[in-house]
This record gives sequence, structure tokens and C-alpha cells, in this order.
Amino acid sequence: MKNIVINNQKYKLIENIKEGFDEEVVLEKITDYFYDYDFIVGDWAYGKIRLKGFNKEDNKQFNEINDFKKMKDYIKNYCAYNCRYFILEKIKD
Repeated sequence: MKNIVINNQKYKLIENIKEGFDEEVVLEKITDYFYDYDFIVGDWAYGKIRLKGFNKEDNKQFNEINDFKKMKDYIKNYCAYNCRYFILEKIKD
């Protein structure tokens, strides 16, 4: 998939459901809050994007709320039905 650089951090676009990834919008929306996350999920509803960070268990910032294993449940239960979304994975140097 596509690689992208956001504020000197490399990410890989690992899912792009219904062309949910819009690089320009993501670059405007993302903040340093997301830098500690291993994954960033972006979903669309009502013409607006929402971002959420997730981590692998070995990340020191890991907790139950941001467990990447629960990401699909998050999409199913907290995102608009059949929404456009994407998943970025941080590429560690």
C-alpha cells in the first residue's frame, strides 16, 4: 500500500475502505497527540473525519481502550454504518 510522511513520521496506509483516506484532510487534522500510537484510524460521518489512535500490546502507551486487536469492533460499534475509513500503521525506523 501507500506510504506517507506526517510531520517527519512515516506511516503505511494498510486499509483504505471506500477511498476513505484523504491525505490533505489528514494532514490538516492530525496533531502531535497521535504520535505515540502505532495505528491511526480515520472514519467519515456527515462529511467530517474522526481520528482515533490504537496501539500494539508492546507499546508503553497501551491500554484496553486503544488495543489494536479491538479496532474492528470499534469500526463496527462506534462508526457510522458502512462508512468510509482508513488505517495508517506507523513505520518504526
